Amino acid sequence: MAKAAPAEQLKLLELQGLDARLKSLSNRRRALESDPRITDLEAALSVANGELGAAKLAVHDAEAELKRAEADVEQVATRIERDEAKLNSGTGLSKDLVALQKDIASLNKRRSDLEDVELEVLERLDVLRERQAAQQSIVDDIQGSFGGIRAELDEQLAEVNAEETIVRGQRAEFAAGLDAGMLTVYEKTLARRGVGAARLFHGTSEGSGMQLSPGDLAEIKAASEDEIVFCPDSGCILVRSAEWV
Repeated sequence: MAKAAPAEQLKLLELQGLDARLKSLSNRRRALESDPRITDLEAALSVANGELGAAKLAVHDAEAELKRAEADVEQVATRIERDEAKLNSGTGLSKDLVALQKDIASLNKRRSDLEDVELEVLERLDVLRERQAAQQSIVDDIQGSFGGIRAELDEQLAEVNAEETIVRGQRAEFAAGLDAGMLTVYEKTLARRGVGAARLFHGTSEGSGMQLSPGDLAEIKAASEDEIVFCPDSGCILVRSAEWV
């Protein structure tokens, strides 16, 4: 049975306080790292980026369509210019010149139709570009919010890490001065139970928050003062003191 002087056992409560603080800091870190605002913004950003990608693709396709429409108009305009030059030269048979006039009229009609198509594509492209700009603004806003929250969380994480470094240093220094055998029992109990030591205060274990049964309490009270005893419910070391009975 492990033993340690009562005064030495009392020091376990201070050690447990430092370990409780480290556990609290660890929980705080996990909470910061899993902040739901980040998760929500990541999901929103994923959707917004998807819609932005679709908007960019629509603009790209419309721009390609506009280039084709402009090329079609230019091709017809070139033919009209060439035919008009031939017509204006006055050379050739009369029937050929008449046919040429008909071709020019047909080409002008074709150019007018193509220009209507070009105008429709241009108007549609303007709408698509506005939609892309609006979606880009949404993405930028989300990224701005994400960056602000991320900076806030990083600052808080840095504070947690700094405090944890201090507390770990305090714990190491304090633990170095404890009875080695008692410390070994404490460390094993902490690792297994999550709580290493707690007070036995007026029959209640502060490790479990439960009132001990008369039998358990009698057994613990019967143990020698230097004997290390354990909470029957939580399994942690119970630290006794005459004034707590």
